[in-house]
Amino acid sequence: MRNIMQSKRAIIFIAVVLLWIKTYIVYKTSFDIKIDNLIQEIILFINPLSFLLFIFGISLFLKETKRVRFILATSFFLSALLLANVLFYRFFNDFLTIPVLFQTSNLTDLGSSVDELLKISDLFFFTDFFILFALVKLKPIVFRTILISKQERQIYFFLALAIGFFHLGLAEIQRPQLLTRTFDREMLVKNIGAYNYQLYDVFLQSKSSAQRTMADGSELVEIQNYINAHYQGINSELFGVAKGKNVIMISMESLQNFVINKTVGGQEITPFLNQLIKDSFYFDHFYHQTGQGKTSDSEFIVENSLYPLSRGAVFFTHAANEYNATPEILKETGYFTAALHANNKTFWNRDIMYQSLGYDRFYAMEDYEINEANSVGWGLKDREFFEQSIRHLQEMPKPFYAKFITLTNHFPFETAVEDRYIEPYTSDDETVNNYFVTVRYTDEALKNFFNRLKDEGLYENSIIVLYGDHYGISENHHKAMSEFLGKEVTPFESTQLQRVPLIIHIPGQTGETLSVVSGQIDIKPTLLHLLGVSTKGSILFGDDLFVKNREGYTVLRDGSFITSDYVYTKDTCYEGETGEVGEKSNCEPLMEKAKTELNFSDKIINGDLLRFTQSKQ
Repeated sequence: MRNIMQSKRAIIFIAVVLLWIKTYIVYKTSFDIKIDNLIQEIILFINPLSFLLFIFGISLFLKETKRVRFILATSFFLSALLLANVLFYRFFNDFLTIPVLFQTSNLTDLGSSVDELLKISDLFFFTDFFILFALVKLKPIVFRTILISKQERQIYFFLALAIGFFHLGLAEIQRPQLLTRTFDREMLVKNIGAYNYQLYDVFLQSKSSAQRTMADGSELVEIQNYINAHYQGINSELFGVAKGKNVIMISMESLQNFVINKTVGGQEITPFLNQLIKDSFYFDHFYHQTGQGKTSDSEFIVENSLYPLSRGAVFFTHAANEYNATPEILKETGYFTAALHANNKTFWNRDIMYQSLGYDRFYAMEDYEINEANSVGWGLKDREFFEQSIRHLQEMPKPFYAKFITLTNHFPFETAVEDRYIEPYTSDDETVNNYFVTVRYTDEALKNFFNRLKDEGLYENSIIVLYGDHYGISENHHKAMSEFLGKEVTPFESTQLQRVPLIIHIPGQTGETLSVVSGQIDIKPTLLHLLGVSTKGSILFGDDLFVKNREGYTVLRDGSFITSDYVYTKDTCYEGETGEVGEKSNCEPLMEKAKTELNFSDKIINGDLLRFTQSKQ
């Protein structure tokens, strides 16, 4: 060992140790990884080591000059990968996957968000690289050239292998069948490590890519039987109540339910929505179910009643699939279908995906007058967006199905001074403070839009569905959220914060607040039934929200689920009423159901199984 440390091989050990320690520091400071006991802490500490020994050990087979270059390049690449995960985690509270890395067409639109996330302290991520570079340039005596024997290489890799087996053995004890539970990436990173997780993600991507080739229609039989067995029927009193009406769907960017009927500085955050829900069907226990695709995931869930993928966005990875989405179904019943979003049409691959979903027309950036004066943050202000969209609605054939996607209430929540209807919240967290301001602006834009619909004679003959697409305040802002809510944000409370508003407004119908546990996956069957279109026999995982005695149950993409009595998240079962930790056995009957539904949905998407259906409704 002394000879090894006195040779050029010493740089390998220095590189490994520096990156190992840096990775552990990042685990503790940049990721919110829950540690329950000493064994888990040991696993977290050692989990980068075997990977780093193996990857830097490759240099032992290289010649002198190439060896040093390889070590420096590897150190830089792994540091950059670690930083990319941290930046992604700061906003999305999640880890990068291969599909996300290939969503390069989104990068030009992410500029303001990335600028907000970068910090000067991020130079720390390359400290070890600069140290190695300096050592190489100074050429200390410790790096003098000595040939590496076959026996030394064998000892080195035996050590790496032994550490790897020890690490995985501990992980398996702490979390049996770890690699079969891939919905929770935090658990994977905690147990197998950030770098091994990226390798495992490559394996999952390869497996996913092969599924379509291997798929056949027989896989649909089991899925169809499951769906038929859990079909909850229709509400005969409301079935067809909106038949023939125009449909206006409004995806409210980053709007979470905790702002409804709340105030900041004595002022209502959502005064218009607070009034609207009194005359609408309002679902206050309704959850977003998005994964890494965020807004595009919510679109996919709402229109297909399928779960999104756990990795990447379906809009990118499976845009060429066969679907049986709401726009296509309604088009076959005589509707004109359109999507309206004042952004680049290629963002999230919408121009391609919308064709697969059955849209007749996509009104994108080129269909709006956009300039510096009417834009902020991610683009056209919501008020301008709705105002300019009125003419598009007027020109559409009737009846129409029109989906609107708002922009202003998007991270980093920028608002022009003249558009501030409420003062920012006063905490130490600027993101949370500004969130309420942009929410209030969007609320005002919605109020103006409803008034314009009435002015143009479009209101009375339309059903208007408004829903929050995903969270706006991530788990990285729990301190400020605890201050606003007046209570600690535990994993149970964090799950409650995944609630988003769902408001179904039908002019002439009496309003009602419905507290049934539900999710975005339930919108498709609910809307189709209101329009008089049966979903019996269809492949979808949601249920009509108006069915009497409906089972209160919804599944989140990470495998968490919520029922009327329990909340299961972070491998813990909570009492639904109190938020207290309960017996895990209370949640076990539904844990398998959640896993089954997510797996069935993944099979449909990855295998493109709907191409095997003989008829479409």
